[in-house]
Amino acid sequence: MKQKPVLTIFYQFNPWHSTIGGIQSLIVNFIKYAPSEFEVRLVGTGADKIQPTLEWQVTEFAGKEISFLPLLNISNDNVRSLIPTTIKYTNALMRRCLASDFMHFHRLEPTFASRNWLGEKTLFIHNDIQTQVLGKGDRKAIGWRQFPAAYFAMERFLLPQFREILSCNSNAVKFYQERYPLLKERVAYVKNTYDDAVFYPLSKEERDINRRELARKLGLAETTRFILFAGRLHPQKDPLLLVRSLAALNERDVHLLIAGDGELAGDMRSEIAWLGQSKRVTMLGSLPAKEVAKLYRLSNVCVLTSKYEGLPLVVLEALASGTPVVTTECGETPKFLTTESGIVCSQSTVQGVASALTEVLKDSDNFLPESCVKVASPYAASKVVKNIYTDMFKRWEMKKISLLPC
Repeated sequence: MKQKPVLTIFYQFNPWHSTIGGIQSLIVNFIKYAPSEFEVRLVGTGADKIQPTLEWQVTEFAGKEISFLPLLNISNDNVRSLIPTTIKYTNALMRRCLASDFMHFHRLEPTFASRNWLGEKTLFIHNDIQTQVLGKGDRKAIGWRQFPAAYFAMERFLLPQFREILSCNSNAVKFYQERYPLLKERVAYVKNTYDDAVFYPLSKEERDINRRELARKLGLAETTRFILFAGRLHPQKDPLLLVRSLAALNERDVHLLIAGDGELAGDMRSEIAWLGQSKRVTMLGSLPAKEVAKLYRLSNVCVLTSKYEGLPLVVLEALASGTPVVTTECGETPKFLTTESGIVCSQSTVQGVASALTEVLKDSDNFLPESCVKVASPYAASKVVKNIYTDMFKRWEMKKISLLPC
């Protein structure tokens, strides 16, 4: 049998259970669009106590055969626990050797375990780290905000092991190149990706039919226009700002759909009730990607009120579905969103978000689906992921990297 290069992906999730986050979606894309020339392994988490941990399982996911190793069981990772999941995952990974030809990491902390592993390692940076760690505001949003010096000391210790340090945020790329000049050539920009087989637009007629059907299902007027929020209910995403902006929105027949779950779910329900918005909001909980895709295709606008981001996948998914985006001025989105595909709020305030939503809802002819799709298309996973694998395979053939012992 012809030898195949092995890619091992490390991240704290279980792909067979609904979990919220752009990292999870990106990993799914790397599995789904992996070429047959590669063997793919995922080191993740179990979903319940019945599933055996620390045992490799050869199984199928997204139409591909993969090897899956659950390190530990996590019942609900959409809500943070007292001990962060990343710490639990890192601890379970210590004193093990899971080296392979290629290794992809999506969190820095677990790479304490991989420092002595041989093979080509890549670290994906998913946020604007400078804003995330050094930013002002809610320090509960990320624990490292309380200890920024410790975080950057950890980076200096761990980053040299990586062949590539890839970020979907150009500010983060510049930050790392300037902060670690000896590693400058290893730091590069990488496009975040959406699954173009799942997220695509409908015709205007189909879109209107689906919108009216959902309105009837929710007991709303058929003329209802939908605002969609999709993501984790987490301080980073600042969903409370969205609810307050909805209360300030002076538009009739407008309904907010919230597809997500997280630690702020209870606060959201309380805020919605206190503001008298219960009839204007439906909280749908965590949904599978295909169900969220249906919501993108019928919504009038998708909104993000985040405090910091990398390149949020929800933006690409919405645009690919033909839906314009309203976003706060954070992350990579303001750098590629056009005036025909959405609005970047000049201020991250209730009035700023409400004003942007009003403009999109009133002037929908200025935000056509084809304009949105045009912006998203260069980020399609079928193109981006294929190119990354092609480069990996070329490097493997040149070096003939093999699985090496620790």
